[in-house]
Amino acid sequence: MRGDDLQQEQLYSYVSPEQRVPSDHPLRAIREMTNAVLERLSPQFDQLYSGVGRPSIPPEKLLRALLLQVLYTIRSERLLMEELDYNLLFRWFVGLNMDDAVWDATVYSKHRERLLKGQVAEAFFQEVLKIAKEHDLLSDEHFSVDGTLVEAWASQKSFKKKSAAETAMPVDDPGNPTVDFRGEKRCNETHQSTTDPEARLYKKAQGQEAKLGYLGHLLMENRNGLAVQTQLTQATGTAEREAAVAMIAAQAPEGDVTLGADKAYDTQDCVADLRAEKVTPHVAQNTARRGGSAIDGRTTRHLGYAISQRLRKRVEEIFGWMKTVALVRKTRFRGRARVGWMFTWAAAIYNLVRMRNLLEEAV
Repeated sequence: MRGDDLQQEQLYSYVSPEQRVPSDHPLRAIREMTNAVLERLSPQFDQLYSGVGRPSIPPEKLLRALLLQVLYTIRSERLLMEELDYNLLFRWFVGLNMDDAVWDATVYSKHRERLLKGQVAEAFFQEVLKIAKEHDLLSDEHFSVDGTLVEAWASQKSFKKKSAAETAMPVDDPGNPTVDFRGEKRCNETHQSTTDPEARLYKKAQGQEAKLGYLGHLLMENRNGLAVQTQLTQATGTAEREAAVAMIAAQAPEGDVTLGADKAYDTQDCVADLRAEKVTPHVAQNTARRGGSAIDGRTTRHLGYAISQRLRKRVEEIFGWMKTVALVRKTRFRGRARVGWMFTWAAAIYNLVRMRNLLEEAV
């Protein structure tokens, strides 16, 4: 017998969101770790909010929603609120009941700024690492480092001369005027973006197009490929090497510590600075460099050097995930502080996903 294509509205629902989400859903393990981290951060949240006034959006729910935005590649707060309105899985993860109203996108963005000023992303990142350490997932001896270009939310047309005196040109389109750069020498010393003044014109390698952006840096431990340090700097020719030394020094290395890196880190100054921090530089040899490589046979003859060179490439997996899933390839934010906040946040979410997979394999 054929059934009738009818939909009858029901006044009540006796099935909770908790019952609707499968027991083996990947988000369950991530939510459990996230809740553990948020519980540890509760005292820090108390310091960010006043003791009087109307209750705000709970920071725990706001951060869970921001985590979903990264995990599911949602490009804007408005689209996130739309998903949160009708997506039952999202409501369960964030902690909203079926009848709870979602937040206005502008209010959500305003409350997120409070968390940015409170350095919550870095605190969340560190608490995730503590959970990883409790499960013995981190190495404290062998690391890898690399940097990547994070494109700024600014166009080439916004990269203009710093001097205010410019020749007035007729505007053909007020919203998107035609700009002719031909024959004009443009560099960071004389030009600056009017959209994001902290962004700099930079290219990662010879022959590539120069783009406005920042440099994001990651320090990865080699045992399971988890990010243990993040840093976002202005794009300069020495930023990657300076960040590498700073991040490995922040790990307070003791004993035999190695740091794998690509040829960009093979300079006399970088290698000397790493050795001064009592770190063995397992840096790829750049034999084409003038003066030869700073890494000699005393380092390359060991088996550990070859292992570091093989494992260091896994840091590209983190960058790949952050750029494709977390939308870090071209940031949606302006200013080094905001871009750095989201870079660290995306790295923390990657660690949660990676840890969930590792712990599942161990069962």
